[in-house]
Amino acid sequence: MRPIPPQTPPADTERYPDATPNPVKRTADQPVSTFSIDVDTAAYANVRRFIDQGQRPPKDAVRVEELLNYFDYGYAQPTSQARPFAVTTAIAASPWSPQGGQAGRQIVHIGLQGYELPAGEQRPLNLTFLVDVSGSMGSADKLDLAKQAMNLAIDRLRPQDTLAVTYYAEGAGTTLQPTPGTQKLKMRCAVASLRAAGGTAGATGMTNAYDQAQASFARDKVNRILMFTDGDFNVGVTDNKRLEDYVADKRATGIYLSVYGFGRGNYQDARMQAIAQAGNGTAAYVDDLNEARRLFGPMFDRGAFPIADDVKIQVEFNPARVAEWRLIGYETRLLNEEDFNNDRIDAGEVGSGASVTALYEITPVGGPTQIPERRYPDNRIGVGGGDPNGEIGFIQVRYKQPGESRSELIQQPLTNRASAPVSAQPPEATRWAIAIAAFGQKLRDDPWMASDYGWDQILEQAQGARGEDPYGERAEFVQMIRAARDLPPRATP
Repeated sequence: MRPIPPQTPPADTERYPDATPNPVKRTADQPVSTFSIDVDTAAYANVRRFIDQGQRPPKDAVRVEELLNYFDYGYAQPTSQARPFAVTTAIAASPWSPQGGQAGRQIVHIGLQGYELPAGEQRPLNLTFLVDVSGSMGSADKLDLAKQAMNLAIDRLRPQDTLAVTYYAEGAGTTLQPTPGTQKLKMRCAVASLRAAGGTAGATGMTNAYDQAQASFARDKVNRILMFTDGDFNVGVTDNKRLEDYVADKRATGIYLSVYGFGRGNYQDARMQAIAQAGNGTAAYVDDLNEARRLFGPMFDRGAFPIADDVKIQVEFNPARVAEWRLIGYETRLLNEEDFNNDRIDAGEVGSGASVTALYEITPVGGPTQIPERRYPDNRIGVGGGDPNGEIGFIQVRYKQPGESRSELIQQPLTNRASAPVSAQPPEATRWAIAIAAFGQKLRDDPWMASDYGWDQILEQAQGARGEDPYGERAEFVQMIRAARDLPPRATP
């Protein structure tokens, strides 16, 4: 009997967007930070998947903002959709800084809470499922799990909603034309009929899905495609930019696209992020049934019902109060300063009740700066200016009401007393956000953390900020820290 040759494991072809950690900026040179918001949570579930498998995730898979935005912080709620955001701020000592407190670096915590639409204000849904049924999806953690997620979404549909089910492999097809939400059995049968086989003509599938969405399109509906895939397109148009341009053109017609990723080994995160951003949709990763229940249960409204489009944040720091600053995360969402007032520049969408969290690390004037002084101090942009006893900075949020072309503006100063010490016990939400940011930066081996700030300090930070945890999500995160502490070092390429 001939010996069976050893099986070669399939090559790992996962791809992630480049996300070099943001640099430290000298405020006198660059006082303004501008970025598009991000409510995606794909990175959190994907990082959890790696850690559960006993692997250290690739650096670019760890997007700190998506770890931060996985959690609810209990921010103050806005009271009207006419002004759909409330801004919460706090300032705390940076725990990983060599010197904390007033003399050392500090964390600026900015929370943006979106308006939660009452049931009576939620528009009818015109949904289209776009399902990857290629051979690469033929495993329990891919198509089988995607079917469970789709059935959870079907549970949420109301009589006034409609659903179409489309698929793609080497070609594309439709198993369910737009159907009212009263016919759930028909929808479930359409989902059950999906089978995995063949190549992956993602572009052809998109064209067909947009045709179905257009068939039941109405301006008074939420018109959205939900794509379920591992992102591994290999037939037809596969270039990210061409797909991105196509999806962006369709976004302009009023049809948005969200992407839900599945599986491992060939997960194309970079492609899915590009497509979801172009489609004014969200990108999420579904690693298990519990995550599917979360996304298509309590979180469903946040992904389904938009309250604002093209949401941008701009923070201007006062050089008389802040010597240096850096934005933690949002590397793939940065905008130019002039993009903030340009309504033609695309930015992120926010859904009903969603929140956005951003952290900056700042060095107060007189503190331990990381950028050395210049030989010629006057060789700086904007030398002087600012009130040493005034605001730390100024926050602006620009957004559009759904479907509108002209933006609106929210402004709020960022303040604390120059002479007052930073609180040794900042709000629980701030302490929890700091623990998550520390975890993400540690996983990425970011260069800005003190060498003696390790996993035990991160664990202590998280344990001290768990607070109320009705769904056990914070307890799970604490366990992730423990598991990450014991991971082997990242393999060098």
